[in-house]
Parts: sequence; structure tokens; C-alpha cells
Amino acid sequence: MIPRDYMLKALDASGGVKIILAASTRLAENAHQRHGTSATASAALGRVLTAALLMIHDVKDPSDVVSIRFNGDGPAGVIIATATGLGTVRGYISNPQADLPATPLGKLDVGGLIGREGYVEVVKDIGLKQPFSGRVPLVSGEIAEDLVNYYLHSEQIPTLLALGVLVDVDLTVVSAGGLMVQALPGADEQVVAQIERQVLDIGNISASLAEADSLEALLKRVMGSLEYQIIGEQDLEFCCTCNRERLAVILSSYSREEIERLCDDEGIVEITCNFCNEQYRYTPQQIMNAKKPQP
Repeated sequence: MIPRDYMLKALDASGGVKIILAASTRLAENAHQRHGTSATASAALGRVLTAALLMIHDVKDPSDVVSIRFNGDGPAGVIIATATGLGTVRGYISNPQADLPATPLGKLDVGGLIGREGYVEVVKDIGLKQPFSGRVPLVSGEIAEDLVNYYLHSEQIPTLLALGVLVDVDLTVVSAGGLMVQALPGADEQVVAQIERQVLDIGNISASLAEADSLEALLKRVMGSLEYQIIGEQDLEFCCTCNRERLAVILSSYSREEIERLCDDEGIVEITCNFCNEQYRYTPQQIMNAKKPQP
């Protein structure tokens, strides 16, 4: 098993094909623990978290952000993941306890949980004048296929994407990660085809990650006899941007009467972050103290 969460970026010798690998077992388990997800919901959320990190692999600024939103007609509801250039990601699923029986092949029915009708939306805030956004209809709800369709129609980039989350019988995440291959303009079609065949030979990505001791070892299997160079590595983690002080400032925009209406029977305002499930408790006075002085 790979001992840490990280991303590996590589190019083939000609510089025409990008290969990005991500190990995300710990952050997927972190999300499971925070949200109390069912087995199928853990797989769905873990795939979307990993996909967001793979999609932000080439940003230049740590403050750059990529967000993915899956909105299907299945019982999962909405799934959102937001990744940053720092290699951090956060996310949530509307119905974390939603679950379905396994498919006839014995696999977790992620496509059924998300649904086949709906859309996937990607928003990239990467330092341009306006964030770039693209939305495409769902293809299967299996996440990887839907994002390949997004890349083809919204960004016109031929992409191979594999995502996987292996969940144990006790609901812990045993293995999670993903693989992305993108052909750049002028890429050698024979090289692309050979990499595709070798990825297919590897089979289930989550099982392969569970067996590997490093992404470097898995990359060798992906590339086979092809020469390549590793161009980057980045640690990954589940990390939310919420904090007690920031939420207090947001709440302080309400009037004292509105704040008091938010209080429970003990006179406390309790706020839970959707992305990380962290709970914050305030007295009305603590919120009022956070008000910024008027100029």
C-alpha cells in the first residue's frame, strides 16, 4: 500500500502526452469519517475528490481553485469537491447515508447513486479575469466517464481517466486514487494508443493502488517500454478553508435580533460546515464582538 497521499506528474519522452497519478486513500477516508458516508457514497465522494485534484494538476498559483459539481437524479443528491493549487481538497455529498445494492458484477453502484440524468459542472478560477466554467450532461454517473465527456466537449482535450475507491466491509477506505492521461497537440497517436492499452492491462485502478508501494512503481507499469520523465510531485490532503474566526465574521453581518433567533434552547448558535462537518458554537456576544468597525 502507498504510505501517503500525493500526486505524480510525468511526460512521455516526446513531451506530447501528460500522465498524472494520484494516491488519495487517506483523504478519502478522512472524508468518510467526517461525513459518515455509506460504502457507495464513500466511493462516489472519493472519486470526485480525487478527480478535482487531478484536474488542478497544471495550475501555476497555489490560490488557484477547481470545483466540480455533480447533480444527478440519483439518491446521492449533489456532490461537490473543491481543490486548490496547494494540493488540498474538500467536498461533500448531500445524502451521505444513501446507498444501493451492488451491481451484478459485484461493484459499488456509483452510477446508480449519482443517476444517469443531470449534469456535471466544472469551474476553474485560475487567475484569469473571469472563472472558466463548463457544464455537460451526465453520461453514466460513474464520474470518470462523465469527466472525460466534459474534457472532450468543454475543453477539447482527449483524455483517459480512471478513478477508484476500494471500501472494506467495515466501511473504511482501503485504497483510493486516480490516473489521468491527456494528449497534447501534436502527440504521437501510436504512443497514446500504447499507453491506453497498458492502462487497460493494469485493470482496476483502486486494486492496483492497493498493491503498489509507490506511484512511481505504478507509473512504470503505465508507461511500459516507453521513455518518460517525472516533472512534478505534490502532497495531497483533505483540508477545509472554514475556521472559527471567519464564520463569526460572516454571522456578525446579521442583526442582534436575527442572531438571537438562531440560538438553541441554551442560547448558543451552532454552525456546521457542509464541506468538513466541523461544528462551531458561539454565544450572541461572541458573534457581535466579531463585527468589523464601520469606517
